[in-house]
Amino acid sequence: MMLFMLLLPAIVMFAVSFIKNKQAKWLLPISSIFILLPIIQLFLLDKPYLFANDYLLADKLNTFILLVSSIVGIGVTLALLTLSRRVSISKRAYRRFYRSFAIFWVGLILSILSNHMGVYWIGLELATLATVYMIKTNNTPAARKEAWNYMIVGAISVSLILFGIILMYASAKPALAEQAMRFDLLIFEAERIPSPFLFEIGFSIATIGMFVKMGFFPMSLWLPNIERASFYPVAALFSGILESAVIIGFFRLSKIMMLVNYTHLFWFVFIYALLTIFIVSLLIFKAKDFMRLFSLSGIEHMALIVIFWVSGGTFAALLHLGAHAFLKPALFLSTGVLESGGRYQFAGTLKGYTGAKAKLFALMVSLLLLGVISVPPSPMFFSELSGFASMLETAQQSHYMLAMIGAIVLLLIFLSIIFYRFINIFQSMKYEGEAQVKTVYVNELLVLIIFAASLLLLLTPLSLDYLRSIQ
Repeated sequence: MMLFMLLLPAIVMFAVSFIKNKQAKWLLPISSIFILLPIIQLFLLDKPYLFANDYLLADKLNTFILLVSSIVGIGVTLALLTLSRRVSISKRAYRRFYRSFAIFWVGLILSILSNHMGVYWIGLELATLATVYMIKTNNTPAARKEAWNYMIVGAISVSLILFGIILMYASAKPALAEQAMRFDLLIFEAERIPSPFLFEIGFSIATIGMFVKMGFFPMSLWLPNIERASFYPVAALFSGILESAVIIGFFRLSKIMMLVNYTHLFWFVFIYALLTIFIVSLLIFKAKDFMRLFSLSGIEHMALIVIFWVSGGTFAALLHLGAHAFLKPALFLSTGVLESGGRYQFAGTLKGYTGAKAKLFALMVSLLLLGVISVPPSPMFFSELSGFASMLETAQQSHYMLAMIGAIVLLLIFLSIIFYRFINIFQSMKYEGEAQVKTVYVNELLVLIIFAASLLLLLTPLSLDYLRSIQ
């Protein structure tokens, strides 16, 4: 019954997308709001809560990620109400977008709640295929090209994940038999896996697949190119929902890997993530438009989350993940207004706003831009402080003191480059160029208010205590 309630809004959305009546489009965002009801019920249940023959599991970690993803989904569906006023989209393409979004949401629920490596992979594959069609709704040569690129890169990444899962399953099968695909049992038996080296190889291959899917090195350009070519709500779905569904697989598997061989996990993840942040910081410095800027910044934040998580900073990683999931979609959805005066320019985009709605919009975008580079009181400021503290604490309790201090120094250098670039862009937006009158619709302002309120709720004592309780 619980699974049916979680999937029902997507089923309703899929059915309504076939209705050609103009008023039907109002039912689409309403259907996305109802996903909150079963998620709230999940919060009230004792954890862990197993359902669907133990293939799905609700615990504090994935319940939090599911709640964050559902709020992002609501924001995206609200922004879609005026998409046709911002871009050229046919009614048929608009309905097809929602149809794909419904399938996308089903795949994400399976991945986020999965207690089985196979179910996790099936959910990712379903979400990947649905995303291809959402990219293609922007009927341009660039979007069609990038849809094929995404299909190829997505196929490579999910194939790597699948191959890694097969190896991890093979490593644990002698001890767990057919239950060797379950995350909860793998954690319980991690120190007694008969073939730990085989598990490490499988973990490394699967992790590379997940990192590629999130735009890590060496695939740091494909994601910005895709998000540039598609409609901006697609980029919001990537950053706010899809990346969260991908990284929860890394969270589950890395918990097992910590028990198998933490040293190998530490060096593999740190070298990979630091190299990614280095490449991304240089690309951000050369970014020429909002979509690529926000996309590259999103890759940097996901790499930071990975580093904090492996360093034992669970609280810091999850606070950063929540802040990223709200800040980045809000900025992506705001590009519909920011770029209305010129697609590839930063100068003057915060000028020319008249009227209460437009001025409030400009103020909120300014605060979000500063928040995404961790200017206090942004949640990212506190998550990074906590993350660096976790890194130092881990260093004191292990043999990685010099490596951890070196990593912190490198991170501060790379983050300083990104900080400087964002401040430079913000000054250009506010003080340079000519003012052009921009229209802001009520639903677009409401979206930013929802995300801003969600960011504030992240900093409440109740939310912080909940994140600290997640192990």
